[in-house]
Amino acid sequence: MSHRLRDHINSKYFEAANALTSKKARRKIVVYVESYDDILFWRQVLGRFEDSHRYFEIMLPSRDRYLQRGKKAAIAQLLNAVGSDMLACVDADYDYLIQGATETSKVINSNPYIFHTYVYAIENYQCYAPSLHEVCVMITLNDHQVFDFEAFLTRYSEIIYPLFLWNIWFYRSPNYNRFTISEFNQTIELGTQKISNPEQALTLMQEKVRRKIAGLKKHFPQFMDERGALEADLRRLGVTPQNTYLYIQGHHLFDNVVAPLVTKVCERLVAERQSEIRRMSVHNAQRQTELSCYNHSIQDVTTMLKKNNGYQDSEPYKKLLEEISKAL
Repeated sequence: MSHRLRDHINSKYFEAANALTSKKARRKIVVYVESYDDILFWRQVLGRFEDSHRYFEIMLPSRDRYLQRGKKAAIAQLLNAVGSDMLACVDADYDYLIQGATETSKVINSNPYIFHTYVYAIENYQCYAPSLHEVCVMITLNDHQVFDFEAFLTRYSEIIYPLFLWNIWFYRSPNYNRFTISEFNQTIELGTQKISNPEQALTLMQEKVRRKIAGLKKHFPQFMDERGALEADLRRLGVTPQNTYLYIQGHHLFDNVVAPLVTKVCERLVAERQSEIRRMSVHNAQRQTELSCYNHSIQDVTTMLKKNNGYQDSEPYKKLLEEISKAL
């Protein structure tokens, strides 16, 4: 049996199964996602839309009894089997911003049964700047604000924004391999970050960005004629110089920018709390007990960032909910 026929049968199976159920029973909608990490995110999104008439079952795609991972696998499950009883929920990647420049982008932006994040990936939501102080509090149980994440990521975005425009411009053309996401990520690499002097790392990165742009201008002067229209279109899609971090590669942002920064902030907050316990303890036994209790309460940075859902007041997330509401 061909894959295409099997996918079609899957779709018809879910439709038939729902048709056979009692009119009072809830309709099951199967949702395919890219990876295990995506299941919780999309459960929290789609759970808002469950009611007495429908519910969602979120899963990885399968083929010949084997689970598959990745965006292509999730979408392929639908392309020849679209229907209101099957959905795919995926990361937007650059497919949203390049607006149909590739076949995948055309599908992402036009198929009513595919929902996407509207930021590059789920990791970008997890790194949403206004939520990061609360993440630090969850990790350390210390509410002292020692670092301004919003100001830092705003400045970071403003510095990388001009080069980000170049990257999107290339990806909207057949010449994307002349300036790839990997090259872009290498240029915006921050290196060692000091929370006592965040401007130092930003200044060094800004110089790398400046040099890269100078080189690109020499070889592709036509970009300057098209920049204004590109900026206007990206602004229409939600991108501004201040929030560009939401639209760069999610893994790069999470692993190389935000997680190291949150780790350093949390190390300081933990040290503060431990020092306070030592200072305020009446005797050694109390000090050891309090320190032990506190140390056992400290959470892992990566784990807590992945569980962060403080992005729900962000504009892209609101847009995602609005689009799902219209479609359902």
